[in-house]
Amino acid sequence: MANLTLAVDDDLLHRARVRAATDGTSVNAVVRELLTAYSASDRVDGARRRLVALSVSSAAGSGGRSLADGPSRRDAGGAS
Repeated sequence: MANLTLAVDDDLLHRARVRAATDGTSVNAVVRELLTAYSASDRVDGARRRLVALSVSSAAGSGGRSLADGPSRRDAGGAS
């Protein structure tokens, strides 16, 4: 695991340490979580774009129904 050196205002670091202690964690763990989320956001955005593109290009349709309409009787296993 690599070490990272940051320049942070003393007051900010103090407040972060107090908040982390209150939350039962450490500033190190908070920064690690933030960096993980920050570095993963481009993958999430890419996956979201691919999902939308797949749904647009899909041959399957909704039959004109909105997701808000809920399942049809056919979708729920009943006769339509």
